[in-house]
Amino acid sequence: MKIYRETPRLILRDMLPSDEVGMFELDSDPEVHRYLGNNPVTNIQQVREVIDFVRQQYIENGVGRWAVIEKSSNNFIGWSGLKLVKEERNNHPKYYDIGYRFIKKYWGKGYATESAKPALDYGFEVLNLQEVIGTAHVENTASRNVLEKIGLKYVEKFMYDDIECDWLKITRGEWESWKI
Repeated sequence: MKIYRETPRLILRDMLPSDEVGMFELDSDPEVHRYLGNNPVTNIQQVREVIDFVRQQYIENGVGRWAVIEKSSNNFIGWSGLKLVKEERNNHPKYYDIGYRFIKKYWGKGYATESAKPALDYGFEVLNLQEVIGTAHVENTASRNVLEKIGLKYVEKFMYDDIECDWLKITRGEWESWKI
């Protein structure tokens, strides 16, 4: 297991097979999936496949979403981080996406921002990225607010699987001037 970043309250590490119970709690909640196409998982095998997929991304792409662990409880509370999106979306054939998802009882505590900022920094400092994209369902103002708090700027609206979404972006230059 690799720990990528730590914050005052969180550990950002590899997602592990042992995270399956927390991942099931996260991804089986219809409210968590409200802005994600309303398709929560229904069994633990689906979660195992997601974890295997993320772990394969670490190998193939050198990056994937990270498990977020609350230091005070040592609980898996969700995931955050970067993902290389290889399929074309919004006329972009390949890009790095920043995202996060948390178990409902951990909402409203600032964990999304606290975990997304070091993930963004990792992208520019370690992966030497030139830009990072963030997307959010147009009605998911909380998610868009997190993206804007970490420096992403709104670019345009686009359709993804019949869902209207916001496309946000930050370039290396914007990040460098923003982090000062």
